[in-house]
Amino acid sequence: MATRNLLPRGRQEHLLRQIEVYGSVSAAQVAEDLGVAQVTIRRDIRELERSGRLVRVHGGAISIASSPAPQSARTRIGVVVPSSVGHFPAIVQGMDAASRGLRTRLILATSQYRHDLERRQVERLVELGVDGIVLAPTVRDRSEADLAEWARSIPVPVIFLERRLDSTAVASFDSARTDHSGGAVLAVEHLAALGHERVGLAIFDRTPTAPLIREGRARAVERLGLAAAPEIVLPKDDEDGLDQALGRLIDECRATGTRAVLVHTDVHAARLVEMAVDRGIRVPEDLAIVAYDDDTASLALVPLTAVTAPRRDLGHEALRVLTERIVEEGRPRSAPRHVTLLPALTVRGSCGAGTRLSAREGRGAGRRRPRGWR
Repeated sequence: MATRNLLPRGRQEHLLRQIEVYGSVSAAQVAEDLGVAQVTIRRDIRELERSGRLVRVHGGAISIASSPAPQSARTRIGVVVPSSVGHFPAIVQGMDAASRGLRTRLILATSQYRHDLERRQVERLVELGVDGIVLAPTVRDRSEADLAEWARSIPVPVIFLERRLDSTAVASFDSARTDHSGGAVLAVEHLAALGHERVGLAIFDRTPTAPLIREGRARAVERLGLAAAPEIVLPKDDEDGLDQALGRLIDECRATGTRAVLVHTDVHAARLVEMAVDRGIRVPEDLAIVAYDDDTASLALVPLTAVTAPRRDLGHEALRVLTERIVEEGRPRSAPRHVTLLPALTVRGSCGAGTRLSAREGRGAGRRRPRGWR
């Protein structure tokens, strides 16, 4: 979208969409996202407040529904996430739902996966007087030691969100995350229970989630004694390259007798379904597919069985742990709290749960060609 040319109505619609998703907006962040001056966004916020569509606060705005009475909002929480789309909106919605009962007010900022912007956003939130920060840090090209050193310099309590950080230095901080490795195990176990002896993998590697999915799939394959199966890496922002990679996966599955795959993400899994059908391959009869992520999985040509992360629950837990830590300020610090939530498997049509393979079919899959392979 050509955001720099938005008219006032377009800017205001963008503001309202952001507030609908997150419950709050930062004027500075929206100005940067849209490439306009902060004074322009503040003017838009004033107009929307006059029309009764939001509540103006210092530095931005919040939704009317989530705006508590001034005397009841005791705690202000900064939230810094990498993106306003994809994985994080539902997590923030979970925080927003929890904020009413916890008497907190959220102030949201995004980092766009940039270290410099992430630091600026945290500094801005501290200047606004937040009592604590929920931080999903950018981990690419950054050591855990560097992250820990920076986090210790932040003068308010910090909880790390949706990152597995293993070093001792970082483990001293509170954290809340999804067990993505366990989610991959769920998917492989489900396919193995249907009789599959090989489970391929297509992985979108440029996310912090990808290594955990790969780890969980490998762990399940080893524990269940499954045979080797294709594994491919999917490209970013390259539709032709994506189709080539998925075509290669289909070819390798055909060559090895692999009749089940785990695909990260659900968008890529939906494209795999389309390509398989175009080749005359039946899903799930010839190729069972489980998606990792469940944003649009139900809308695929064949509705996708998917690993579903507990995003709203995770947001609730992250906010709860942080507010409890804030209450402790000035008293001896209790042990770090590391909350890990296991995803669920949402079974739909793409895995063939209603058409279980027999043990003989599973063992013989490498020696015979399913009807649709060509």
